[in-house]
Amino acid sequence: MFEDPIVEEVRRYRKEHAAKYGNDIHRIFEAFREQERHSGHDFLNPGPKPLSKHMACVAEEPGEYKTKGG
Repeated sequence: MFEDPIVEEVRRYRKEHAAKYGNDIHRIFEAFREQERHSGHDFLNPGPKPLSKHMACVAEEPGEYKTKGG
C-alpha cells in the first residue's frame, strides 16, 4: 500500500489535536466554536434550505397526474 506523507501528517495532527481534548468530540467542537467566537470573523448558519418553487407547488397543490397514453 502506498503511504502518502501528507495524509500521514494530517492523520498525526488529527490524533494530536483529539488527544489534546481527551478524544472527546464535544470538547473538540466547543474548542472550534470558541476559536470562531474569538476570530473576529462573521460566521453564517444558513439553516435549512427552502424548497424550490416547483417543489413547494407540488407539495401544496397536488395536480392531476397523467399516465402514458392517457
